[in-house]
Amino acid sequence: MVKKILKSYDYSLIITILLLCSFGLVMIYSASMASAVQRYGVESDFFYQKQKIWLLLFLIIFVFMAFIPYKIMHFKKITVAIVLVSLLALAGLFLFGKVAGGARSWYVLGSFKFQPAEFVKLAVIIYLSSVYAKKQSYINHFNKGVLPPLVYLFIVFVLITLQPDFGTASIIVMIAGTVIICSGMSLKNIVKLLLLVLVMLLPIVIASWGKIFSEEQISRFTAMENPFADEQDTGFHLANSYIAIGSGGVNGLGLGKSIQKLGYLPESHTDFIMAIIAEELGIWGVGFVILLLSYIVLRGIYIGLQCKDPFGSLLAIGISSMIGIQSFINLAGVSGVIPLTGVPLPFISYGGSSLLMLAAASGILVNVSMFVRYEKKYKTKQGNSEKKTIKRDGKIFYINNT
Repeated sequence: MVKKILKSYDYSLIITILLLCSFGLVMIYSASMASAVQRYGVESDFFYQKQKIWLLLFLIIFVFMAFIPYKIMHFKKITVAIVLVSLLALAGLFLFGKVAGGARSWYVLGSFKFQPAEFVKLAVIIYLSSVYAKKQSYINHFNKGVLPPLVYLFIVFVLITLQPDFGTASIIVMIAGTVIICSGMSLKNIVKLLLLVLVMLLPIVIASWGKIFSEEQISRFTAMENPFADEQDTGFHLANSYIAIGSGGVNGLGLGKSIQKLGYLPESHTDFIMAIIAEELGIWGVGFVILLLSYIVLRGIYIGLQCKDPFGSLLAIGISSMIGIQSFINLAGVSGVIPLTGVPLPFISYGGSSLLMLAAASGILVNVSMFVRYEKKYKTKQGNSEKKTIKRDGKIFYINNT
C-alpha cells in the first residue's frame, strides 16, 4: 500500500517546486548582498541565511501536507476551525498588529514577523472548496447555494481592506472568483453574483477612496504611465526596474553582477527580485522562472480537471489560480503593466509568511495529485481485475466476478 502511494506522487511537480525554491535562494543571496550591508547594516548573507531557515520550515510543512490526506480538511470541524482562526488573526491586527509599508498587516514577535493575510488566501480556498463541494446538489439555488459562503469572504475582504491592504484583498477576491466560477454554478448565477458585488462595493470604494488608497498608493497609478517623469520620487521603483530589465538584455550581466541592486532598486530581494534576475541572467533567467511557474499552474489545473472529487478538484484549481494570479501581478507590476502592489513572486521572493503559506498550499496540491494518480492507476486496475470475459456467438462479454 505504501509503495503504491509513493509511486503515485507527481515527482515532476515536486521537483519543479523545489527547483524554484532553490533558484530563489540563490537569487535572494545575489539580490540582497548590497542592501543587507548598506540599508540594514547587517552581514551580506543575512537574508540568505534567514531564507534558508524558512526553506527548512517549508520542507517540513510541504512534506507534512503532501502526506496528510487532503479530505481531512473537508470535515466540518476542521473547516470551522480554519474560518475562526483566520478571522481572529485578521481582527487581532487592529489591537496587536504593527504597521509596515503603510498598512497594519503584521504581527511582530522580536525578529519574527508574521502576515496573517497570506494564510487567509489558503483559508478562503479551503473554505469555499469545501462548502461548494457540499452544495453540488443545489449549487444553482442562488439564495441557498451561492450566497451563504460569501459572508465569510465579505468579512475577510473588509478586514484586510481596513488595514489598509487593498492589493491583498483584491487578490483574495480574484482567487475566490476562480473557485466560484469552477464550482459548477450556472453562468446566470455567476452574472447575478458579479452584479451584486459591483452594486455593493462600488459605492463603498467611491465614498472612501482617500481612506482605502493613500497618496503613496494613488501615486503608483500615475507613475505607471511615465515613471521617468518623476524618477526620483513616485516613479523611482519602476524607473530603476526598467533600467535593470533593459540592462540585462538577452544574456544578462552575469550572476551577482547587477548594478541596480547596489542601492538603486529598493526591495531588490522581495518585490523586485525578477528585475534583478532579468539584469543578471537576461531573458534566459526570466524564461526559466516563468516556465517553471507556468508548469505548476497548468499542472494544478490539469489535476483539478482530472479529480473526480469536487472538493479536491476545487482545491487544486484554487491553489493553482492563487499561484498564477500572484505571479502575474508581481511580473506585471515589475514591468509596469499594472500599478505596483507589493505582491511577492511565489517561491522566489524573500519572505517567511508567503513561503510557508506556499508550502502548505503546494503540499495540498501534491496530495490531491497523488490521490488522482492512485485512483486512476490502481483503482482502475483493481476494477478490471474483478471482471472476467466470456466469448459467446463471436462476441466478448465482461462479467463482474462479484
